[in-house]
Amino acid sequence: MPQHPQAPEASRRRARAGVLVLGGGFAGATVTRRLGTTGATLVSSENALLFTPLLPEVASGSIEPRHVVVPLRQMCPNADLVLGEVSHVDTDRKVVVVSNEVGELIYSYDHLVIALGAVSRTLPIPGLAEHAIGFKTFYDAVYLRDHVLRELDLADNEQSPERAASHLSFVFVGAGYAGVEALAELHDLVQDALRDYPSLRSIPQRWLLVEAQDRILPAIPTHLGEYATELLTARGIEIHTNTRLDAVHLDRVELSDGQVVPAHTVVWSAGVAPHPLVTVMDLPTDRAGRIRVDATLRVEDQEGVWALGDIARVVNVATPGVNDPPTSQHAIRQGRHLARNLKHALDGEPLQPYGFRALGQVATLGRYRGIADVLGLRFSGMLGWLITRAYHVYAMPLLTRRIRVLADWTLSLFFRRDVVAYGGSELAPKLHDYEPPGIEELKAVRAPVIPEHSSATDEPSDGGARSDANDTTA
Repeated sequence: MPQHPQAPEASRRRARAGVLVLGGGFAGATVTRRLGTTGATLVSSENALLFTPLLPEVASGSIEPRHVVVPLRQMCPNADLVLGEVSHVDTDRKVVVVSNEVGELIYSYDHLVIALGAVSRTLPIPGLAEHAIGFKTFYDAVYLRDHVLRELDLADNEQSPERAASHLSFVFVGAGYAGVEALAELHDLVQDALRDYPSLRSIPQRWLLVEAQDRILPAIPTHLGEYATELLTARGIEIHTNTRLDAVHLDRVELSDGQVVPAHTVVWSAGVAPHPLVTVMDLPTDRAGRIRVDATLRVEDQEGVWALGDIARVVNVATPGVNDPPTSQHAIRQGRHLARNLKHALDGEPLQPYGFRALGQVATLGRYRGIADVLGLRFSGMLGWLITRAYHVYAMPLLTRRIRVLADWTLSLFFRRDVVAYGGSELAPKLHDYEPPGIEELKAVRAPVIPEHSSATDEPSDGGARSDANDTTA
């Protein structure tokens, strides 16, 4: 990150209440919010929480983009927010270095909460990094929308029907929640947009969903997965299970079943990997690179270090032998529990083990279609769609954001989908930007010189006591 030319080399500060939270996603923001007036210092690369379950609807234009980002200063009014990237963690000396344009900020702590999340997992597939589009960040969703709408314009400019058809072919790799919901929403977007392209109505479209496992949506009950397969197939979407992506070119993709598909759009949503900083933290990890924690969410063999969310292998006493999956629902519950345990630790009280049984799983399959498994009851179609939307509103952190999303959905019932490109999304990060650097590359990063003085004399983190805001978190 570039720094101001007159930025100081380093300044040392003390985390508010001795609690330093790394990461402003679902897990980190929930911990910080639930600490209430106890307070904490929250380090995040962005000043807002991205509500990722609604990213597909941002891409399709069903929701105004800014309505799915929640300002962290409003969500966590009793926290000190530090914008920057974590560049160094020293658990022995209990300090963390944060880098931003101001310079290197050194924070000391008593309790460190690691909730840095995950990055898109890429594989060494020829052409993947150069030509595929990720689907994990706010910028990914905006970029993908603009890209798809531009493909329609390019198809309209082509004189050859075969070349036009290649612009109307869309390949989605990874049939988890993100891949399936993004495909369904963008399919609806294209169908609505084609009303304004009369010359393209006779050009065939191809929508492909590629999954290496033997069925789509493997995390949900088989019955609902089969319903999703039938619904998508009925809409003309080709589902290729037990199939891998072999290569990506500028104008075509190669699949492991031998097919070569002319296409200019490849969306990669085939899983995530823990944040690369884990590789140099010298903390215990599992085979997948996730930080190992005990039942209280404390890192194994580490006093005062905690981890949760996508970056951690979380043991759930309510589901023996089954660790928590990387979902927002589990991250929020982990955050609530860790906030209680942090208060217990600060007060010298016994810690409680984490246990949570998921209420269920939900997903949308385009307009008016969805699937839901809630408390063992399974719903599909319009009812599944309504339950999914109701859950998303319930999980949205702030009342103001809930009202804005509900307003967007209400307006969409009476008006056609907006097919205007957002613009400016050409600066969105490409898929290869998410590739974790190698361990040796990270270790080569210069460790800052940390002043040796007592934490009791550290400069306090900015901000005074603030009154509690109304807690609208579900």
